Amino acid sequence: MARTANKVEDLAREDGELLEALEAVLDVAEDEGTVEWADVSDRMTSGQWGRLIEKGLLVDAGGDGFVVDDPDGVREALSDDEVEDAADFSSDDDSSWSRYDKFAALGALAMFGGYSIPPVRDTIGSGLNTIFGPLETMLPFYVVIMILSVLTGLYSTLLQANLMDMDKMAEYQEQMQAIQEKRKEAKERGDDEALDKIKDEQMDAMGDQMGMFKEQFRPMVWIMLFTIPVFLWMYWKILPTGSAAVSPNSMVMPLIGSIEWQTGVLGPLQAWIVWYFVCSMAFTQVVRKSLNIQTTPT
Repeated sequence: MARTANKVEDLAREDGELLEALEAVLDVAEDEGTVEWADVSDRMTSGQWGRLIEKGLLVDAGGDGFVVDDPDGVREALSDDEVEDAADFSSDDDSSWSRYDKFAALGALAMFGGYSIPPVRDTIGSGLNTIFGPLETMLPFYVVIMILSVLTGLYSTLLQANLMDMDKMAEYQEQMQAIQEKRKEAKERGDDEALDKIKDEQMDAMGDQMGMFKEQFRPMVWIMLFTIPVFLWMYWKILPTGSAAVSPNSMVMPLIGSIEWQTGVLGPLQAWIVWYFVCSMAFTQVVRKSLNIQTTPT
């Protein structure tokens, strides 16, 4: 019966609609003794029918149709809360990207070209200069970078909080943790058969890991869509050949001293990028604490 429960739970994790198909064949089999495709073709797809056979829950009755293997175990598994939770989890489509998310990803990728394509860089830089230019004329450039780091940190935090489903992320983590705990217990018992089943569960969970990755990356495309233009404007301003290049082209950086914006500080990372990231990391933490925004699952 435990093997049957594992099979049913695997189906639930794979596709919650397979449980409805299984319940349909179980109802017919209990009434008629056997079940054939024609009896349930209006309640499921041929793919679902084949999946039940492949999983071993439907077995050939010797030319007289099919019977449900361990019908009592199947019925008990269908009423199990863990199986129902797995079915609800697999049928949740919240992690799928909308077409707007995909457009944002394409837009962010297109803007990456601005770092190597001067016309794109100049267009975005001059366009944003109408917004940030007056600020740069009133304040030192390092203060402008600090202000921009606060701005980008604020909307990045808000986008993560609103676009990432923390409950969904927590479910992904709980599922993986449960599999790891089952694997540990099976190893302690020396149960090779259980380890093989858990290995199959881990393979099935690879799709869930992809869903978790998509869930994490979804707000990132929007963050990049808004942040890349800001970076391009700063890059455009510090270029010595730029028509509106910042002056003076240096600052006194803590622990380093006077340094020009284009000078490498950490390998290829130039001073202006390092200064931005230092400010961004500090102010983003302040923003999250001030607004009490959670950006990681608990």
